[in-house]
Amino acid sequence: MSLLKEFKEFAVKGNVIDLAVAVIVGGAFSGIVKSLVSDVIMPIVGSIFGNLDFSALYIALGKIPEGTPETLDALRKAGVPVLAYGSFVSVLINFIILAFIIFMMVRQVTKLTQAFEKKKEEEAAAPAPTPEDIVLLREIRDALKKN
Repeated sequence: MSLLKEFKEFAVKGNVIDLAVAVIVGGAFSGIVKSLVSDVIMPIVGSIFGNLDFSALYIALGKIPEGTPETLDALRKAGVPVLAYGSFVSVLINFIILAFIIFMMVRQVTKLTQAFEKKKEEEAAAPAPTPEDIVLLREIRDALKKN
């Protein structure tokens, strides 16, 4: 079996593809998607809603000490419990984008796998051509029968 054919069969197996998708998505796309959400999508959404910064949206759940600025970072440093729902919205959008990318990758791999399997089935269904020496022997046999 040729090395290329062997590698192709290995690469199209389900477990290998699943692992590859997880590693690629987790490692490479995570940073890209996080930047896309926090640096591109959320500022656009925020500007639509009147220069709103989603990452700083919160609800203070405890008493705010006097003199503490009412920003998310300052409240956290002061030990005030906060419900930071803006961060959750950003992470949720991040997740949706990652899930869509995974879906598209798995979809393409499934199509490739199905095409590969279909090609194998077609090759198996097609009868192999008769070797030339067998054809010649049959012709000789038929010629001898006529005489």
